[in-house]
Amino acid sequence: MKPDRAVSIVGYGGYIPRFRIDTREIDRVWKGQAAGWGRSFKAVAGPDEDTTTIAIQAARNALKMAGIAPSDIDAVWFGTESKPYAVKPTSTIVADAIGALPIADAADWEFACKAGTEAMQAAAAMVGSGMARYAMSGGADTAQARPGDALEYNTGAGGAAFILGPGEDGVAVLTGSTSFVTNTPDFFRRAGRSYPSHGQRFTGKPAYFYHIREAVGRLFDELNLGPDDFTYAVFHQPNHQFPLRIAKQLGFQEAQVAPFILNERVGNTYSGAALLGFAAALDMATPGDRILLASYGSGAGSDVFSFEVTAHLPQMRSRGIPIQKYIDQHNEIDYALYARFRNQFRLN
Repeated sequence: MKPDRAVSIVGYGGYIPRFRIDTREIDRVWKGQAAGWGRSFKAVAGPDEDTTTIAIQAARNALKMAGIAPSDIDAVWFGTESKPYAVKPTSTIVADAIGALPIADAADWEFACKAGTEAMQAAAAMVGSGMARYAMSGGADTAQARPGDALEYNTGAGGAAFILGPGEDGVAVLTGSTSFVTNTPDFFRRAGRSYPSHGQRFTGKPAYFYHIREAVGRLFDELNLGPDDFTYAVFHQPNHQFPLRIAKQLGFQEAQVAPFILNERVGNTYSGAALLGFAAALDMATPGDRILLASYGSGAGSDVFSFEVTAHLPQMRSRGIPIQKYIDQHNEIDYALYARFRNQFRLN
């Protein structure tokens, strides 16, 4: 899939909360449930943070890099599976906070961890068709894991935002995108339930690996490209091992992928995971690089993009905030404070 006219990323930004918990601290409380996970950290939203505040900060960072007026943005779309309101969009709050309202479209997107890249595809289509001059898309989430569950060890908090505009004057030009979707019940949360369930044997081979492999293969065929044509590749990061494994299956080298796997420092940020990795890749990229972005969302599907970095990246990037800065802002907390921040205590 390609837009009718050239579309590029004119600004991007991310945000990761500074609070972190060590998986060994989680394991201390739950007595050995982390066997095989190894040591890592995950980002934890503070008591005054949620999906909306994370999305707002990421959006402000993207707007700062873009250097455009908020009123020039015709659409603000964010993907999330942990929004604070069951019935009220997060995107209207984000759009209002950055000054894009009232003449703009705003909506939330859903598809588990690939909701953010769904929004990116739609933003590219709006700009590419001429229906919008600029469109903002992004993904943000906070951890939803049940205490003591395997998911609790690597589900973090964070998000990223991207502003797409016409032409080739941005930091990277979209050269193609494709998707692959099936009805695979690997991960879900029923209405009224506080925590999600995961389909165990469905989560790996028939879900994550199958969908990404098929989506990337289709993009390769459509663009007549292969792994050697890309400088970097960013995959969805439910853990540290999965992106390395799918990269190897597709023919990528570890050096093309490993620098952007943030899981062991911030955890799986759901809708923000692949997008934060992509922002980290743009922070490192140089003009002429080609970057592959492949998301995955349970339920199940994968969106894949090919971007080519332009000569404008270094100058525009100087106006942004590197993802590494947020990674380095590391304030470690214990399980009691973590549980308090996540509102796991019921006082009435």
